[in-house]
Amino acid sequence: MSSSACSIRPADQGLRTPEPSSPPSIPTVPPGIYGFDEFIEREFLEKSEYLKDDSIKIKCDVFISMEIHTEDRTAAPPFVVVPPSDMHMHFSNLLATEDGADVKFEVDGETFRAHRYILAARSPVFKAELLGAMRESTGDSIQIDDMLVQVFKTFLHFIYNDSLPEMDEQEEALMAQHLLEAADWYDMQRLKLICEDKLCNHLEVSTVATTLALAEQHNCQGLKEACIEFLISPDALEAVLATEGFEHLTKSRPALVKELMSKLGTRLYKRRKLKA
Repeated sequence: MSSSACSIRPADQGLRTPEPSSPPSIPTVPPGIYGFDEFIEREFLEKSEYLKDDSIKIKCDVFISMEIHTEDRTAAPPFVVVPPSDMHMHFSNLLATEDGADVKFEVDGETFRAHRYILAARSPVFKAELLGAMRESTGDSIQIDDMLVQVFKTFLHFIYNDSLPEMDEQEEALMAQHLLEAADWYDMQRLKLICEDKLCNHLEVSTVATTLALAEQHNCQGLKEACIEFLISPDALEAVLATEGFEHLTKSRPALVKELMSKLGTRLYKRRKLKA
């Protein structure tokens, strides 16, 4: 929406005409009148220096203001309100009730029942075990010997909910280590990345060497870089070198320690070069 105003005065004919310092205000005129009925008295005009050769020049400045007018309108409530997706709640309930479960897992004496098609949809390894050529060898009961009960329970929770349950920080870091191994084994990339991210946020002097070995073992490049960056920081390196985890890392993965020392040397060289 726009508004306009104008300024009318005699034009300069060799005389200096004062310029307006600001746009004029819009005059109020009665309806049906388009202009000014009294502009200047004739007697004054004839005696004025602006009148030359029986003519006068009029200067008209027009000001146009482009203003955006917004109206405060409250949106009308929609006729239909669509709730957020609650699919995960239905799958979670399916796991809790075990309705229609057709496969069971034995973990350290505890039995978990699940649904083979859901597991197969989430993991290519489960798909091969439960629906593919390996189905006859696995049958309807699968023994899990390399996972703790609580870890497997959390693993199933993620499969059905696509999220992890709430945990305190200490429990979360330990669980992330175990779940990272499970995610890599069962080829569940999203869970693997979630665990990597959580471990990156829980790096400590006492555990970083162990976490680095874990990252190297399961090809977690982002986590590996985070561990190395933590290790070569001046505040942490000396303390980490004194830990049992670093001693074990030196014996079990000497190539990784060599890579770490190489990056540390590069960092120190750059630091000296900047100071020089």
